[in-house]
Amino acid sequence: MTDIKLFRLANDQAAELQGDASDLEKPLQTLIENNLDPLLGIRFLATEYSTGKTHAGRTI
Repeated sequence: MTDIKLFRLANDQAAELQGDASDLEKPLQTLIENNLDPLLGIRFLATEYSTGKTHAGRTI
């Protein structure tokens, strides 16, 4: 997966924010999950979580 791109919008101009996807991914995922209804009008069912070193994957 490619890095997440985030932008700051000011005065009708977009400026890309620099950052590491690993630092931004989980907080951004949580923010979106907590606001799915107002943002997209959909109900959130479950979050993804790590299955640990044994299975080395993700599940919901």
